[in-house]
Amino acid sequence: MKISPEDVAKIANLSRLDLPQEKLEMFAGQLGDILEYMDKLGELDTDAVEPMYSPVEHTTVLRKDEARKDYKRDEVLSNAPKQDGQFFIVPRIV
Repeated sequence: MKISPEDVAKIANLSRLDLPQEKLEMFAGQLGDILEYMDKLGELDTDAVEPMYSPVEHTTVLRKDEARKDYKRDEVLSNAPKQDGQFFIVPRIV
């Protein structure tokens, strides 16, 4: 698919980009090459290919989600501006 510099100028305007004329011509050629490659990919028979969300096999490297107590209540409440020994005290919002 051929992209003209006018098409690139229209896209640049929609994107709020101010491109000089030589850049418009350069991007027109690059976008044309990309679209030609997409057309080639569109010609491939992908009927036997299973859809996937990512071409890379992902494994989780994070720890298991386990509930645990890392801090005592007194340690957590020690930095609170106001507390009653059991809970944080915050301004009433109604």
